[in-house]
Amino acid sequence: MLHRRIYQFFIIYILGLGILFAVKYILGLSDYVIPGFEDLGSTFLAVFSRYLVDAADTISIAVIGQVISIVLAMLVGILGRQTTWFGSFIKVAAYNVQAYPIVAIAPIIFILFGDGFLSRLLIAAMICYFPILLSVLGIMSEPIDDIEHFYRVTGRMRWQLEVKIRAFENLNKLTTVISGSATLAMAGTIVAEFIAANAGIGYSIRIALYQSDLAKILTALFLIGMTLSIYQGALEEIGRLVKRTWARP
Repeated sequence: MLHRRIYQFFIIYILGLGILFAVKYILGLSDYVIPGFEDLGSTFLAVFSRYLVDAADTISIAVIGQVISIVLAMLVGILGRQTTWFGSFIKVAAYNVQAYPIVAIAPIIFILFGDGFLSRLLIAAMICYFPILLSVLGIMSEPIDDIEHFYRVTGRMRWQLEVKIRAFENLNKLTTVISGSATLAMAGTIVAEFIAANAGIGYSIRIALYQSDLAKILTALFLIGMTLSIYQGALEEIGRLVKRTWARP
């Protein structure tokens, strides 16, 4: 699965470059607007190592932010799974917090925490938190009647067992949601870096934009896609490993 994600990304990236160069040559645009193959290659070699470090910095923030969002979503999902007043209150509170757009909250975060690690981490966690929460709430609120009925009749049902049953029966959904939310975590980190941070691949893209250097931006986009493809593939492999391990008697 990992190698499939990587070569699929290569295909998408090459197709994107093909469209870009087709526009360049059809419209007769200069190399200043869209760089030629030679300029793109030389820029790629010149900035690759530096941008690779920046991309690694960004993906590390995204991973930590996603882990935080998963933990919070699981806690809120487990607490809000019951159709009680408290469960309803938990869900409404989570929805209301998400109602504020990140562009409105980001300035407050940067004012309070500066333009470093913590601000990027908070924004990454906030952006990917809500989709995970919705999925967890849906999974934890839906009984698995065929299995749960037996434990309820025998009096062995506990909330921990209920959560475990519902999580196991929907593990494929959880894996898909968590893998997909990695994209949001990465996007959130890049947005934070682009707005006001002083490190990461988003910051490098902002500098390249100020320089009107499309070749650098294309190099950054390549590294973003590559690191994200590797990370998502790893998440899917972990999900399959967890399911196989959990299914053992």
